[in-house]
Amino acid sequence: MPLPLLAIVAALLYFAAAGLHLSHILRRRPRLSGAVIGMGAVALLCHAMVAWFSIFDNHAIHLGFYKILALISLVINIACLAWLVRRPLQNLLVALMPLSAAAVLISAFAPHSGTTPETLGRGLLLHIAASILSYAVLTLAAAQAALVAVQDRQLKQHHATGIVSFLPPLQLMETMLFELLWAGVVLLTIAIASGFLFLDDIFAQHLVHKTVLTLVAWVIYSTLLWGRYQLGWRSQTAVRFTLGGFALLMLAFFGSKLVLELVLQRS
Repeated sequence: MPLPLLAIVAALLYFAAAGLHLSHILRRRPRLSGAVIGMGAVALLCHAMVAWFSIFDNHAIHLGFYKILALISLVINIACLAWLVRRPLQNLLVALMPLSAAAVLISAFAPHSGTTPETLGRGLLLHIAASILSYAVLTLAAAQAALVAVQDRQLKQHHATGIVSFLPPLQLMETMLFELLWAGVVLLTIAIASGFLFLDDIFAQHLVHKTVLTLVAWVIYSTLLWGRYQLGWRSQTAVRFTLGGFALLMLAFFGSKLVLELVLQRS
């Protein structure tokens, strides 16, 4: 099947699954139905094929701004599904699936950029994999933090209706948030350490902003985890730190790639 057609099929299935799941939530049926799981699984398979064939060809690996969107959104979805085995994160799918639809369409129809040689060293592959995985898990943490913020505010205002009625208890929501943060920070630590070890110059001119922003984000996340277990930080404090760190990561990754590839025309 041609790549653009695969992307369209994936996007349509993502939109359909998200719409159906949202309708179930509004009718007080928050569990994933068989239809949502089926459409989501087929969409994820098509998504994986689009990501693979967009990034890899016979001569090069395309990790440009547009192409990497499909890969990162794929990993985010897989990470969310893995967490669903033990935690009720299915509400996040209402937002993740439409965003994945947009990412897969952009990846399939956008031009190539950011080409690298097909052969990459194991150390660099470790750095790339850890970076993508950490970004995926911390994206889920940011989405979870947004839900915690809304839930905490509504509970304080004694409005236990709307979205609050569909969510698990606030204590469990916070527990899930910090589990995601712990996993994300461990992966981010591996990404940073492997960058120092295997990149030729992690503070080179075209990498220095990405490196500094990533290190500051790591400090913010680590401070939050320390504050959680030493000072008992919760709710809005956790939300502010989580979203602040994630904003820096977005600037570090997507901001640097946007400027380098689309503005300066460098890979």
